[in-house]
Amino acid sequence: MESTPMPEPLRRAVHELVSESIMSCQEVLRYTEPDQAHTWKRMTLYRATDAADTLNLVAMLIAAYCQHLGMSPDTLHSYLQVDQQDNRAAGPQDGDRAHLAGLLGQEPSYEIMRAPQLRMMHGRGKRQAQQAQAPENDPQKLFAEACLHGLKARLSDEVEALDSYLSPDVAALARKVAEVLEEQQPAPA
Repeated sequence: MESTPMPEPLRRAVHELVSESIMSCQEVLRYTEPDQAHTWKRMTLYRATDAADTLNLVAMLIAAYCQHLGMSPDTLHSYLQVDQQDNRAAGPQDGDRAHLAGLLGQEPSYEIMRAPQLRMMHGRGKRQAQQAQAPENDPQKLFAEACLHGLKARLSDEVEALDSYLSPDVAALARKVAEVLEEQQPAPA
């Protein structure tokens, strides 16, 4: 297998786009907070689709470069996992509705009960709803959320506002992240 590095202009474009997507992901989390009740529907959908579109652009830039290098179409389709592609233009599908029904604690419909895939999605939603009753205790999830909020708070200079919309544990960790980002970093040699 070839071991040449990614060209620097492509690498920088990928880094910029991934950073942009991460900021959209942070906004998705921000708009789920109770103080955003008036706008969460619109803004979580806007920011989630912004993040998805931006990451799709990353994948397409890398795919275009691979194509430019002569990668076979079959290999490229395999790497792009095209069989997993969902088209959101069609709107929510049966699996999405089954998942939501489970999340909301609704009994599965006849259609859900007849289709194994839909039963699985309903069950996944039901398990997630049960897990939501307990406090979040996965350190990796809490750390990821705190990093996103801490980064955004530092960039927008709104560190003090973290306490107004985050749980005390996540807010404390997000403040620590923001403090580390505030420290002067040594210049590269």
